[in-house]
Amino acid sequence: MSDHRIGLGQGTAIYVGAILGAGILALPALAAQAAGPASLLAWLALLLFCVPVATSFAALGGRYPDSGGVATFVSKAFGKRASGAVGYWFYFALPAGAPATAYVGGQYVSHTLGGGEHVTLLVAAVLLLAAFGSNTVGLKLSGRVQLFLVGLLAVLLLIAVLTALPHARAHNLTPFAPHGWAAIGQAASLLFFTFAGWEAVTHLSGEFRDPGRDLPRVTVLTLVVIGVLYLGLALTCVLVLGPQLAHANAPLTLLLQRGTGSAASAVTAVMAMLLTFGTMNSYLAGASRLGAALARDGFLPSVLAKGHRAGEVPRRSLSLLFVLSALVCAFALLTGTGLGHVMLAASSCFIAVTVAGLAAGIKLLPRGTAVWWGAVVAAVVMGAVLVFSGWFLLLPLALGALAIGWAGWTARRAAPAPVGEPVAVVVAPVPPAE
Repeated sequence: MSDHRIGLGQGTAIYVGAILGAGILALPALAAQAAGPASLLAWLALLLFCVPVATSFAALGGRYPDSGGVATFVSKAFGKRASGAVGYWFYFALPAGAPATAYVGGQYVSHTLGGGEHVTLLVAAVLLLAAFGSNTVGLKLSGRVQLFLVGLLAVLLLIAVLTALPHARAHNLTPFAPHGWAAIGQAASLLFFTFAGWEAVTHLSGEFRDPGRDLPRVTVLTLVVIGVLYLGLALTCVLVLGPQLAHANAPLTLLLQRGTGSAASAVTAVMAMLLTFGTMNSYLAGASRLGAALARDGFLPSVLAKGHRAGEVPRRSLSLLFVLSALVCAFALLTGTGLGHVMLAASSCFIAVTVAGLAAGIKLLPRGTAVWWGAVVAAVVMGAVLVFSGWFLLLPLALGALAIGWAGWTARRAAPAPVGEPVAVVVAPVPPAE
């Protein structure tokens, strides 16, 4: 067992890694295509929406620090059965979400370097194996690796912004809303999942030295870093690329070409790998600890419970996630299942986890306070987003039923015989006296 605890630097790096994703490489263009320069308002609105979500989970994590994360919050608010369902939503969505994220990173690297599908799959496999390997060693290594990678990523993004800024032109802000003000909502829907990930790191709340003190600080630092990176990059893309932004397949590459020239492709490929690895590294750190907590609470086989305590490495839970991820990859390759369907399946579960966590916050946090009202507003918005998952809502429903069924089955097996029920006693025959 390790006595390592997360500090502010490593905690912030893990949190930033969970929020940032490879989508930032393409989404500035998609948002500009939908709303023009007015897409900047969508970026700002979603950053502000992050505040109540993040502060709600920080407050809950400080009150109930545990590797169960959102599942623990739900257990305190609604009971053990509900928490098992929520735990299953996150744990069993990860084997679909991690390979899909790795594949997106591989696609961007392959596209940037001019490779084909085999390059995409090779890069995705390397990224996936690296994230699992980092977490196998434990948070002491994965936290330090994350701190280094997020720092390097921030430097590269700042280089992209600062070297391109001399080419900024104010006239690129006009017309500001060429598709009308309603298009800002469409841009926001495209950008929504770029700001997700707060639910993933709740499972690490027990790993902090002082969760009640450290979680709010880490949350504030993460919001500042995310805000600077997202808004800085989006504003620079609009000011520098102008109308070209809406038609760009790789806007960050174009931005770098303006500032660094021929090195743009290589730098963009490195950033794509850093973003992808960082996201998977953070999610795996949380999910593996959640699996151990679920086993501790009777929702998974007890053999997986090793590693649920703070400072331990849940290698058995991580191994199961690796096997399940490999099976998802094999299934997708053999059946030709599209990336979009895999990502939507995972997203429906992750959104459901966020809604459940916010609902728990409404019940557990002090009523009428600012953080309570934030949880109310965020829960309403996220609930509306969840409805748009359509048929994919069947997946969290099925996983919830499976969790409750497993807990009921194991409880019946472990239950003692009811009082008053006759117990059969076998008496050996006594041999006759000689």
